[in-house]
Order: sequence, then C-alpha cells, then structure tokens
Amino acid sequence: MKNYLWKTYLMKELFMKNIFTETGLRWLWLTVVFLLADQVTKQYVANNMDLNDSIEVLPFFNITYVHNTGAAFSFLADQGGWQRWFFTAIAAIASVVFFVWLAKTPKQKPLLSIAFALLLSGTLGNLIDRVLFGYVIDFLDFHAAGYRFPAFNIADSMIFIGAAAMILDSIKNKEQDTEEATD
Repeated sequence: MKNYLWKTYLMKELFMKNIFTETGLRWLWLTVVFLLADQVTKQYVANNMDLNDSIEVLPFFNITYVHNTGAAFSFLADQGGWQRWFFTAIAAIASVVFFVWLAKTPKQKPLLSIAFALLLSGTLGNLIDRVLFGYVIDFLDFHAAGYRFPAFNIADSMIFIGAAAMILDSIKNKEQDTEEATD
C-alpha cells in the first residue's frame, strides 16, 4: 500500500510539474498579480470614496467611483436586474474557457499564453464584483475636449490588453505561416 501511495504521489508531482512548465499555465502568475491589483484598487476606491465622487489627478484623468450594472460602456445597465446573472454566467463560462485554453497552449506560444492569462484575470476580476455586489466597480475616468470615456477598471484594462495580444499573436502567426509557405 505504501508503495502504491508513493507512486501515486510521484505521478501527481510529475503531472503538475509538466502542466505548469510545458503549457501556458506557466503564465498563471500574471492572472493572480493583476486579479489582486484589480480587487485591491477597487476596494480601496470603494472604501475611501463616496459613490460618484471624483478626484482630479491630471487635466484629462480622474478617479471617479461608479457602479456599472451593465457590460462594457454600461451596455444594458438600465435593465431591471436580470443582466447581473446574465453577465455573471457569461463571465463564469469565459473564465473556464480562458483557463482551458491557457492549459492547452504550448509554452512555445508565450504571447498567446499571456493573452489568455490577462483575459482570465480581467474576467475573474469583474466576475467577483458581479457575484459579491451585483455590479462592477469602475474608477478610471479619462476625458478630453468635452468627451468623457466611460469609466473602467484594471480588469477591463486586462481584457483589452489580452484581446490586443491575441490579435497581435494571430497577425504574427499569419506572417510566419506565409513565410513558411514561401520557403
């Protein structure tokens, strides 16, 4: 019995080592870092500002504490509350998909792995808010020439950067495929 437990332990250790060194999961630490940064900054703003308060940081940038019950750009925010669970379900499904993609991405594709790690971070950050509060805490408020961009947060930034990295990876891979085809 002792021998069996030892072999099981070794197999588990080898499997875990492989999955975290040979796949995109080696970038999971990015997910954790940006998820923590997102949650800490949101809680700092929520605990130190009143709702809709604004602090001017630069002539074009404020910290403005708002609640977003909708999606990007407050899409569907004015609905009766059903959107909370709709967006929660979408974020939960997306989080699982990004994690699986991260686990299936080979280590030779670091840009794609980083993209999935950032997308996972942002999705989880906003998912946590929706589950706990029923809305997402936003506070980064940019404006210029009379135009105000909708407030957002670190999680939203990670989703944007992750999506941009995916597009960049796709363009890079298309160029490599074209070069290999002409060789």
